Amino acid sequence: MTRQTRTAKEIIAATARAVAPSADDNRLLPLVESGDAPLSALAALALEQRHIIASDRRAFLLLAERSGPGSACAAFFGALAEGETLALDRLGAYESACGLTPEDIGQYLPRAGCQAYPAYVAWLALNGEPPSVALALTANFAAWGGCCGLMAAALRTRYGFSDEACGFFDFFADPAPQLAELALAAVASGAQDEHGEGVGEGAHYGQLLQTYESMFWNTLAR
Repeated sequence: MTRQTRTAKEIIAATARAVAPSADDNRLLPLVESGDAPLSALAALALEQRHIIASDRRAFLLLAERSGPGSACAAFFGALAEGETLALDRLGAYESACGLTPEDIGQYLPRAGCQAYPAYVAWLALNGEPPSVALALTANFAAWGGCCGLMAAALRTRYGFSDEACGFFDFFADPAPQLAELALAAVASGAQDEHGEGVGEGAHYGQLLQTYESMFWNTLAR
């Protein structure tokens, strides 16, 4: 492991700790874990995610393009875009378990509090330095993946959802090991010294992403 890679690993770990949400930042998850969340809230999550996935995929493709062909950041963002396609494939079974019809999906109007996150990702795609964005997303994914793992467990035990219906959450709860390696290389490409000056904006980006993610969960809880 090179010094630059080791530094990137330390930066990612420190940023993830800094942006980690507190226990009360997600008001929907406890309701799901207790079985008190109505099916309408679970359905709204699916409907919002369909919009988020489409937006994030386009943002990641733009980031890959901005990063330059053959770069570590381009590989990372390209993998994220592919992951969004895979996530969308798994969303259908969850939508069906929530009782949603094609008409429900087509007529749904997304909520501002849920769409603040992808709106900011789109802003980052236009304005953020790719290594800093890679750092922010990687730090945020740690929290998102943890929530998805808890959601999957609760949906099985409290709502009787099948493994197929929980596949969307399982996908994010157990990311591919290769993605971590790509993230490390992307952040390392901007970690120019032990202070991480090349990814200096990443922690701030990550904090905002985590705030917007909390808005997503809490909008659904309302």
